[in-house]
Amino acid sequence: MEKQWMSNEEFDRIFDEKSSEINEQLESEILIAMIGDVNAGKSSTINRLMGAEVAEVGAKPGETIEIRKFVFKEKIIFVDTPGLDDIYSEHSAETMKFYKQADLILFFLNAAGTVLSETELKSLKKIAKVNNDIILVLNKIDAADDIAGLVKYVGDHTDYNYPITPISSRTGENIGLLQKEVLELLETKKKDILMATNMADKSAIANRWILGAGASAAAIGAVPIPGSDFVPLTALQVSLMLKLSTLYGKKITKDKAKELIIATIVGNIGKTIFRQIIKVVPGAGMVAGASVAGGMTIALGHAVKYAYENGIDLTPKSLKPIYQMYLKKASKNKE
Repeated sequence: MEKQWMSNEEFDRIFDEKSSEINEQLESEILIAMIGDVNAGKSSTINRLMGAEVAEVGAKPGETIEIRKFVFKEKIIFVDTPGLDDIYSEHSAETMKFYKQADLILFFLNAAGTVLSETELKSLKKIAKVNNDIILVLNKIDAADDIAGLVKYVGDHTDYNYPITPISSRTGENIGLLQKEVLELLETKKKDILMATNMADKSAIANRWILGAGASAAAIGAVPIPGSDFVPLTALQVSLMLKLSTLYGKKITKDKAKELIIATIVGNIGKTIFRQIIKVVPGAGMVAGASVAGGMTIALGHAVKYAYENGIDLTPKSLKPIYQMYLKKASKNKE
């Protein structure tokens, strides 16, 4: 007789735990400090990143600019600090306070100008002493040549201690790369979900989460012990569904999540076959389990994403054919 999936109490515990983790993130606050010359494209970059007019654009080079705060959706605060030439001015103490408190620092360099000048390098080293969570944003690559050479130059002179993201805030080139670096850094502080829900390119974020969950599911499925993957796999899939529903601003109830998982993951014939395989062939679970668990989790994620992006009401009936479609795609890609 097939082993029962899990008790309702166990599922409820998992759902409540994952919901609490996400809600805790959504109640937090993110502080992002930005430094760079007045014409470094800071405002246009964050406007691109968030897909909204977060900051005013058009400050003229040479203007005396003091610390400016841009509050987005109440919880995300961007602090535009004075130009590099003013870092040791009367505002330096207050400016350094923001660097120290920041969840991350976007250090802007102008690819169309003098990249990483002596002043910039000194400022970077000073800031790094109070906060090392820095992303180097090499902006205006649309107006520069030999971008790879510039990236190498910056990396060589900063010992490759920080991510370097060559972008164009004017054309939008590589904004996705900056988005990825920002979210990866915030993930270490458990603040990436809050940031993700307010960013412009939700599809790319969803894809990243889905692939990450698939890799984690494969690792869980690789454990060759029948039944050992029930709880951790379910926790992973519940977490993925909750994150995607939060990302797209959709509400998913405990009962709905349970129905969807039972209709897709648990009800999938591949799972039953896998359990039969590992009973007969010693060690088979190391391969079959990883492949099945990873593929099913990725299919679930893409199916939920597809439904949200196409305005499809999530029900077991509507989700299952989409899930099967992505499961078949995954199988063909492995052939």
